[in-house]
Amino acid sequence: MVIPILDAVKDIDQVEMLRARLSLKPLLLQGLYESGGQSQYQAVREILLAVQSEGDAAVLRFTQRFDHVLLAPAQMRVGPDEIARAVAAAPPAFLKAIDIAIANIRTYQKATLPADPPLIPMAGGGLESYVGVRYTPLERVGLYVPGGAAAYPSSVLMTAIPAQVAGVKELVLCSPLRDGHVAPAVLVAAARVGITEIYAIGGAQAIAALAFGTDTIRAVDKIVGPGNNYVQLAKKELYGIVDIDSFAGPSEVIVLADDTADAAQVAAELLAQAEHAPGSCLLITASAALAAAVGRELETQLAALGRAALTRQALAFASALIVTPTHAAALALTDRFAPEHLQITTRDAEGDAARIAHAGAIFIGPYTPVAAGDYLAGPSHVLPTSGTARFFSGLSAEAFRKRTSLIKFDRSALDRLGPSIIDFATIEGFDAHAKSVAIRAKH
Repeated sequence: MVIPILDAVKDIDQVEMLRARLSLKPLLLQGLYESGGQSQYQAVREILLAVQSEGDAAVLRFTQRFDHVLLAPAQMRVGPDEIARAVAAAPPAFLKAIDIAIANIRTYQKATLPADPPLIPMAGGGLESYVGVRYTPLERVGLYVPGGAAAYPSSVLMTAIPAQVAGVKELVLCSPLRDGHVAPAVLVAAARVGITEIYAIGGAQAIAALAFGTDTIRAVDKIVGPGNNYVQLAKKELYGIVDIDSFAGPSEVIVLADDTADAAQVAAELLAQAEHAPGSCLLITASAALAAAVGRELETQLAALGRAALTRQALAFASALIVTPTHAAALALTDRFAPEHLQITTRDAEGDAARIAHAGAIFIGPYTPVAAGDYLAGPSHVLPTSGTARFFSGLSAEAFRKRTSLIKFDRSALDRLGPSIIDFATIEGFDAHAKSVAIRAKH
């Protein structure tokens, strides 16, 4: 069989091994993955330091080394004519799909963006004494769109529109060359949302250019978007120089199903994630009969896929059909994995969704494929992977704003609370802090 069927109780060691394979800890903590005798971590540090000191020259050198394209500085930015040609050549059906996605994403992001809360009166103070908060958008954001084995116009929409809804004024997009050009579909999506600053660079060198700035590319305040291990390590190293969205591993799905689920639909859902290659897919169910039927369906459907060979590798590496003793155990194991995508096809899909605390996005019922969220449902498809849904959230408009605290004391508030502030300052040994309060109390 192309994918193992595991008993959640008897094969617990293999289940735990799957969780370990999906973890980002080895990469982010130790940089142990080797590449030509040099760890990825060391290679990324070399790139970052070079771009910081040499700017465009280093970016172009690494682009030639990794993408096998020799560019001049003036060729880094994609010109308006190339963007216009991509839009003109786009099939009408694709343009329609993009416009539907834009409308849905924008509606969702606007509806879920929190408003500034009202000011909070300071207890015991006068009418002009309060605390509060003000949200302001970031000014300039970098969007990274991968361009290796596939083009990802959806990632343009899922990163750009939340930023625009938040009020970000400047968006700059980096995407590596494919066949000598940035993928036309990416250019079309960028044009449809009004992005004109696009650079034909990728990898860790693009992340470094966005963070440090070069003669050609002005530095940004935040970098968002998926990418390979080198991109993730670059984001990790530069966090604090700029803000970043999160650290992402391979795309993953858990299908939580019971004996009411259709085996062919479940198999199709699993394959949809595995074809990312790398991609991980798990079925968790209390029905051994369903697991066996899904296994047979996977074999049948896999043969008809265009990316069958790569998908088969993904199924063998970090995928499984896991059978639990009870449905409650299936829910608990799902929550333990904290999946990026969770598709639920059970008798009480909405009730089961309510019982899950840890997931990046939950797709409820048999008519809600994960692909709906990938492309146009509304929530961003930039989601926490590798179990990080336990503490990370998916990308949203809120992620592109910063919070500033507001504090105003009037005389009555300072008179009432000043002695306590002085007490704190005295205990901590900061005499000037105490005096800054006491001197005001005299006037």
